[in-house]
Amino acid sequence: MKVKVVTRILEANDRIAEENRKRFREHNVLVINLMSAPGAGKTTLLEKTIRALDGALKIGVIEGDIAGTDDAERISGTGVPVVQINTGGACHLDANMISEVLPDVPLGELDVLIIENVGNLVCPAEFKVGEDMKVMLLSVTEGHDKPLKYPLMFRESSVMILNKIDLLDRLDVDIDKIRKDALSLNPSIKIFEVSGKTGEGISAWAEWLRGQKLP
Repeated sequence: MKVKVVTRILEANDRIAEENRKRFREHNVLVINLMSAPGAGKTTLLEKTIRALDGALKIGVIEGDIAGTDDAERISGTGVPVVQINTGGACHLDANMISEVLPDVPLGELDVLIIENVGNLVCPAEFKVGEDMKVMLLSVTEGHDKPLKYPLMFRESSVMILNKIDLLDRLDVDIDKIRKDALSLNPSIKIFEVSGKTGEGISAWAEWLRGQKLP
């Protein structure tokens, strides 16, 4: 019975996600679902990315959190439009949550909409929201075992961004194993290595993003 219930929930979510996708297509907006564990550095990555692009793309952000508005306030400081979603306890954003806030998103003024999902390496990978691609951020401080522990996240993502590489010389982490295991799960995954603190690697990621086109 539980399997049937979960299947129905995912099917209903997928229908709404497809409706969202049609709305995004009407406005020619590329949509990215950004996922990570809590504290991996999603908001810092967004701030650095927006500044690195320096207006080359018109970006909007939907911020997902269980509670609070700190991240949305930080993103608002970059000058891009941002809408906050507080889930009140849910461990992910779903398509219906996105649908409900779309009237507040100026889709007609955007090139790219980035949805910063709730911090979690499990649930967000299961729920489509209408995105064109999933991008996952993995902090090297989380260790090198995460790809094999949370395989769905890596299989579903088009891009893996390895963050906090400025700390590698202080950690007992095998970054080569992270790359190898991620590629074993998803041979087509694109990998970037960045430091949200120093800015290393951000320009390469931003330039790649700038070159992305709608499927």
